[in-house]
Amino acid sequence: MTSDASTAAPSQGEEGAAPRTKAATRAADPADERRRARRSRRYRWDIKWSPYAFITPFFLFSVAFGLFPLLYTGWASLHRVELGAPTDMEWVGLRNFSRLWDDEFFWNALRNTFTIGLLSTVPQLAMALGLAHLLNYRLRGSMFFRVAILTPYATSVAAATLVFVLMFSRTDHGLINWGLGLIGVDAVDWQNGDWTAQFAVSAIVIWRWTGYNALIYLAAMQAIPHDLYESAALDGASRWQQFRHVTIPSLRPTILFTCVVSTIGASQLFGEPLLFSQGASPTGGSDHQFQTLGLYLYEQGWFNQHLGRSSAIAWTMFLILVLIGLVNWVISRRIRKSA
Repeated sequence: MTSDASTAAPSQGEEGAAPRTKAATRAADPADERRRARRSRRYRWDIKWSPYAFITPFFLFSVAFGLFPLLYTGWASLHRVELGAPTDMEWVGLRNFSRLWDDEFFWNALRNTFTIGLLSTVPQLAMALGLAHLLNYRLRGSMFFRVAILTPYATSVAAATLVFVLMFSRTDHGLINWGLGLIGVDAVDWQNGDWTAQFAVSAIVIWRWTGYNALIYLAAMQAIPHDLYESAALDGASRWQQFRHVTIPSLRPTILFTCVVSTIGASQLFGEPLLFSQGASPTGGSDHQFQTLGLYLYEQGWFNQHLGRSSAIAWTMFLILVLIGLVNWVISRRIRKSA
């Protein structure tokens, strides 16, 4: 009996000691402590560096397809380079730029770019502002109309231009000349006239971009507080007066933005005039009547094979865009100060 009792009874040390839990065992494990430290360190690194990892692909592609071509084009503009031997460069300094000063075709392209941009930008933004004002009211099927006016923007530039080529056909089979014939007006040779060709190219740009700008204006109009319209209505202002004295002043920054973006787009106009001449040549008509800077650059680089000269034209266009950006900055600053 004594031996059994002594065997069954716990020792004093075992009875007084608290049992060790699994958590206590893990906490005391050095390997587990190292794993927890590594996980904590990786978590801190993730919080600190993951945003940079997300935006790194954008900057890599920007450097590869944006910054590097820009710098290389600037370097090529200082050399005589031919398309057949792009690695054989002969240093000419600013000669490619100085030749543009005496190049009548360059000035013709610059003038055409300006006139086509003016003919397309002013009516386009005016029509977009009017459409946005109409869509801002509660209309039945307003969502349908908003999608419908964006359809031209989603249409391929090639498909749209080819349709307009048929519409502005020089023969009586063209839709425009057919309509003019109904009112007794002779058929117009749209493609070979100076102003007629530029008007036709501008019509393509207007058709494609009016709905896009209208939606931008509509979004800005919906952000205007309704209290302003209610106060103007209580003062006896008509709808037209509300549009002039409430809507237009509130849209000044947006109008300036669309003007700058449309101007930049007009200075880079390429697809519409090229396809309007049915892709035959980049001369912009038989007498260069609608050749833009983009077409002139394409002609010099890929038809005449003067890569150095075309690079100088590209950098000239870039400097023009920088000038437009500076004008935008000055005007925006004055608008903020006057507000």
